Amino acid sequence: MGDNNTPDHESAPEQREPRKPARVPGVVLPITGLVVLLAGCLVAWLNRNTYIGWFAYAPLSNQPFSGTGMAFLSPGTQAGLAIAVVGLLLLAFWAGYRTGRKAAPTTPGQP
Repeated sequence: MGDNNTPDHESAPEQREPRKPARVPGVVLPITGLVVLLAGCLVAWLNRNTYIGWFAYAPLSNQPFSGTGMAFLSPGTQAGLAIAVVGLLLLAFWAGYRTGRKAAPTTPGQP
């Protein structure tokens, strides 16, 4: 009894294999970013035909004012563009992570 009740394979730490933390494969994040980006572009593209007519009448000049050069976006287009931006942010994060990981030293003793 006492301290010698452990099996032999647990008493020798050099024989055990260290557990590796569960990692998500490196292709999941860029594929997710691309899917989100394409979904956002698709939503924005499908909502592009929304036309909002707007004009104003300037009574002192006797000419109607039509705002040329103004961009009106429907809520669906705005949502699609926001989704596309999230996809771009995911891809930018992945690219920065991969670049930083390649630049990091691989040997633990190196600074």
